[in-house]
Amino acid sequence: MSTHKAHCLILPYPVQGHINPMLQFSKRLQSKCVKITIAPTKSFLKNMKELPTSVSIEAISDGYDDDGINQAKTYESYLARFKEVGSDTLAQLIQKLAKSGCHVNCIVYDPFLPWAVEVAKQFGLISAAFFTQNCVVDNIYYHVHKGVIKLPPTKNDEKILIPGLSCTIESSDVPSFESSPESDKLVELLVNQFSNLDKVDWVLINSFYELEKEVIDWMSKIYPIKTIGPTIPSMYLDKRLHDDKEYGLSMFKPMTNECLNWLNHQPISSVLYVSFGSLAKLGSEQMEELAWGLKNSNKSFLWVVRSTEESKLPKNFLEELKLTSDNNKGLVVSWCPQLQVLEHESIGCFLTHCGWNSTLEAISLGVPMVTMPQWSDQPTNAKLVKDVWEIGVRAKQDEKGIVRREVIEECIKLVMEEDKGKLIRENAKKWKEIARNVVDEGGSSDKNIEEFVSKLMTISSK
Repeated sequence: MSTHKAHCLILPYPVQGHINPMLQFSKRLQSKCVKITIAPTKSFLKNMKELPTSVSIEAISDGYDDDGINQAKTYESYLARFKEVGSDTLAQLIQKLAKSGCHVNCIVYDPFLPWAVEVAKQFGLISAAFFTQNCVVDNIYYHVHKGVIKLPPTKNDEKILIPGLSCTIESSDVPSFESSPESDKLVELLVNQFSNLDKVDWVLINSFYELEKEVIDWMSKIYPIKTIGPTIPSMYLDKRLHDDKEYGLSMFKPMTNECLNWLNHQPISSVLYVSFGSLAKLGSEQMEELAWGLKNSNKSFLWVVRSTEESKLPKNFLEELKLTSDNNKGLVVSWCPQLQVLEHESIGCFLTHCGWNSTLEAISLGVPMVTMPQWSDQPTNAKLVKDVWEIGVRAKQDEKGIVRREVIEECIKLVMEEDKGKLIRENAKKWKEIARNVVDEGGSSDKNIEEFVSKLMTISSK
């Protein structure tokens, strides 16, 4: 006889940065006797180097089973086809699970896929939207949805007031997208997250209350919001789920031994860790400026450069690094186990694109940041890191949109050496403690997850 008292079907948007937080939330639910089935797309599963074994996986189709969005002619056609085929195959999956005795009670979906709400209604299921961005960013998209804010802003020096946020947001701080028909569709996708949010039973946000109190209080007057983050493996936070050490899902194979062996030979808090995530692409000029900025800082650095990006490195840069390897000044790898790296005692700073997952990981592990945001929600996250949470600095671009080597060097030294860096490092330690407490027993996020599970149990027992 099954010990599960409810069954959640998890529908992620097929990108690693969106699936990992939902996967971690699923592990929390599973530890509280909720059965989990994750439904990624067939095309996404094909590209994975590693898959989680802790949860049940049942694929649906986005209509492009061979290569996903890469098969589609345009982003618009991909989303339209995904809605049509995804709705059908999701409905078929719910019916298949019911026939096998695994009746679904709730769909937890990424609001990039708002059509999931209609499928949930069709079967009389609870629906819960799971936002993978923070509440400030969600608030901005909400105001774009309402027509109060325009993306991109009409003026470069425009100042924007966000309800619940104590500081003013400038045009350089709002989510940014290159100007093209495809980016217009991306903005539409982000704004459409709110198209039917008034129909859902829960709005779950991958953040925590203490991090964004005022904004969450404001948004809670409009939607049934509950923060359930930070969604990183339990062994880096409260340690209540003993087998939860990694996300268990990756597009790339990490060079774990090389990274950790090298870090083990570095002094405490001496290393700068540099990564721009799984999607960001730097131009050749920016890559060159970054390379020399790192070298000129005279700090040891561990730099993740994906194999597809390596050709943009300055000529002879890797060779020169190898020549100075006796001094352990730098290691460049194609991918690394980021959580293990950030947790390592030799790490003193994280130079990041400021994607929300990376930002939450740094907060949770107490690592101060130098931010170089590229696009989407990253400029807003960078603003919060610098001016609201005060756990990092932002490396500013010049008029050509390039962050110059001198700026990079100065920011690294500011965080790792100078007096101002001391306050930043102390704040980072403070937030690390808060992040651990919110998911531990009785913490704000833990209480919200308990409440969610309790409601699920009540409904499934009827």
